[in-house]
Amino acid sequence: MNVLVIGANGQVGQNIVNLLHSNKDHSLKAMVRKQEQADELANRGIKSVVVSLEDSVEVISEAMKGSDAVIFAAGSGGSTGSDKTLLVDLDGAVKTIEAAEKIGVKRYVMISALQAHNRENWHESLLPYYAAKHYADKLLEVSKLDYTIVRPGGLLNEPGRGKVSIAENLGSGSISREDVAQVVVSSLTKENTIRRSFDLISGDDEISKAIDSL
Repeated sequence: MNVLVIGANGQVGQNIVNLLHSNKDHSLKAMVRKQEQADELANRGIKSVVVSLEDSVEVISEAMKGSDAVIFAAGSGGSTGSDKTLLVDLDGAVKTIEAAEKIGVKRYVMISALQAHNRENWHESLLPYYAAKHYADKLLEVSKLDYTIVRPGGLLNEPGRGKVSIAENLGSGSISREDVAQVVVSSLTKENTIRRSFDLISGDDEISKAIDSL
């Protein structure tokens, strides 16, 4: 597949880029916000495009052309206010969904958040973020896209274990960013993940087995 990674400079996004860059089955294009990020990727032989999620659907569509699949790994970040959460995590995500539909890209993998689909389980300190994720996911679910929504728990900067727990509903938990990236990339070509959403935390099942058991 020709895969566009949106949010390629984020912490999970960088792990996804590394996996795709070394995977001979896929061709990678990274979407970043700054030219210096694109220059760094170019030095590694990685194709990129400089586009903001606050740009228009038309601009995002142009960046997406030639792609078979989209991975949404972007986020406004913890240092920004609720305004950026609204513009990036919600409206930015929806723009990419609209862009994919507009130009005929069918495969779309969204990185969401653990229990984003259950309001009663949202973290009190992150309500705007969870609301943004909840409604972006809902709009993806009613789209015409072959979507997969991955809802990881607390993200850790530690080596991946390669073992996870995947289910429609999971309790609190955490997972390494490396393992999230591996699940996302592995899901791209798994038919049983199409039009499916699931929670994801560290667990006891090998990633391939966990995905196959969905």
